Amino acid sequence: MWGLFLFLIAATGGALIPEPEVQIQVLEKPFICRRKTKNGDMLLVHSEGFLEKNGTMFYSTYKENNGQPVWFTLGIKEVIKGWDKGLQDMCIGEKRKITVPPSLGYGKEGKGKIAPDSTLIFVIDLMEIRNGPRSHESFQEMDLNDDWKLSKAEVKAYLKAEFEKHGSEVNETHHEVLVESIFEKEDEDSDGFISAREFTYVHDEL
Repeated sequence: MWGLFLFLIAATGGALIPEPEVQIQVLEKPFICRRKTKNGDMLLVHSEGFLEKNGTMFYSTYKENNGQPVWFTLGIKEVIKGWDKGLQDMCIGEKRKITVPPSLGYGKEGKGKIAPDSTLIFVIDLMEIRNGPRSHESFQEMDLNDDWKLSKAEVKAYLKAEFEKHGSEVNETHHEVLVESIFEKEDEDSDGFISAREFTYVHDEL
């Protein structure tokens, strides 16, 4: 069910300098936009991925993943760089076509059906935006015992509470994937905790 989650994990190494840009084409946009996406937000999306070279579809949430949209957190390298760059400032109900150059996708290695040095095209529908455990104001909410560091249990409890608050079904497997991804990126000293310094350092732009 979480195939896209794992499939879109960033797989590229260093990018070329200067780094190519993601081409963004807005296909549909709601008349009213009360909130736009930013790093740290959890996004629920439907997506289709195509190879630019021949138009072959290599992934679709409509056909795979039991036809369900998928959640991911924007801006933490949980997905390919092309998504982190191409889905900024997006409104709920907006539909975009983004063209991702190889250096912001799967680079010289490729991935599964994607050949090395492939330019990718994604058509993405944004269904929902939620606050993720990625913003400064969230740290104190997450730090349940006020010890100025976050355990995996605290981060997972925060995620569960956010989902329940919005009346969504809690998926333990999804939360485990999110928590592991967060700790892999932020627990710099690998002590099993994210300190206030580690959290703040990575997210001072939020």
